Amino acid sequence: MNNSIYPCLTIKGKIAEAAALYADVFGAKTVQSSPIVNILEIDGQKLMLLNDGPTSKPNPAISFMFSNEHKEATEACWNKLTEGGKVLMPLDSYPWSSYYGWVEDKYGVNWQLITNKEELPIQRFSPTLMFVGDNAGKAAAAISFYTQLFPQSNVRGILKYGEGEGDNTDYIKHAQFSVNGYVMMAMDSSHAHHFTFVDAVSLVAACNTQEEIDRYWETLTSEGGKEIACGWLVDKYGVSWQIVPANLGALMSKGGEKAQRVMSALLKMKKLVIKDLENA
Repeated sequence: MNNSIYPCLTIKGKIAEAAALYADVFGAKTVQSSPIVNILEIDGQKLMLLNDGPTSKPNPAISFMFSNEHKEATEACWNKLTEGGKVLMPLDSYPWSSYYGWVEDKYGVNWQLITNKEELPIQRFSPTLMFVGDNAGKAAAAISFYTQLFPQSNVRGILKYGEGEGDNTDYIKHAQFSVNGYVMMAMDSSHAHHFTFVDAVSLVAACNTQEEIDRYWETLTSEGGKEIACGWLVDKYGVSWQIVPANLGALMSKGGEKAQRVMSALLKMKKLVIKDLENA
C-alpha cells in the first residue's frame, strides 16, 4: 500500500478528540502526535489531523468512502458517526450497495459507509471528490490531469449518469482512479450545492526528491492553480494540496534548535526546498 499520498483534515482545537473518535469507529492508531499534528493509521492508510492553519471547515465536496464487509460493522460505524453529526443519505439498501449511508460527523467530515458484498478492497477508505457549481462536468478532465501527473496512476472505472437519473448524461456519476497507487474517487453533480472544495480537506503528496516536488508544484499551480505557503497550493479545480518532502516529519522530530530552524525555514517558503530544510 502506497502512503506517499494521503488526506489531511483541519479540525481546529479538537484533533485529540477526533483521533479518539476515529480510533473507536475505524480502529485508527495514532502513529505521530503533537499539539499541532496527529498522524493516524487506518488499516495501514495514513490520515493527518491538523490543529491549526486553514480557516475553512470540512464539507461534502471531499468525502471518504469507507468499506465494511458486513452490515453489522457498517451499522456500528454509522451509529458512532451520526452522534452529533448529520445524515445526508440514510443508511439503507441502494442499487450500488446492500447497505450504504452518507453521514457528516460532528467535525464536519463526510463519510460514505458502504457494505461490500464481496471481499474488502485493499484500501478501506478513499477520498471522493465531488465536482459541483462551476466545476460540474469537470471530473473527467480532473481525473485525466491527476493520472497524467502522478506515476503508477490509472483509471479503474467510469460510470456516467443514465437517462432519468436526474443529471447530465455526459457527467460522471461515479469514477474510481489511482494516483501513485492511491485509490481516489470522483463524481459530478449539477444540482445546487452550497459548498465547494476548501483547504480544510487537503491531499498530501510526500516526495523523495526535489525533482518530484518541482514537477508536482509547477503542474498543479499551472492554468489557474495558486501557490499558497509552506508547501500548500490550490490546483485549477480548487483542490488543496500539500507538496512536502517525505523526510519532513523526521526533520521536525529531531526537536530542539534543529526543529525550530527547520520550521523557521519552512515558514519563509512557498514551494519547499529539501536541501534548504535539511541544512537549516
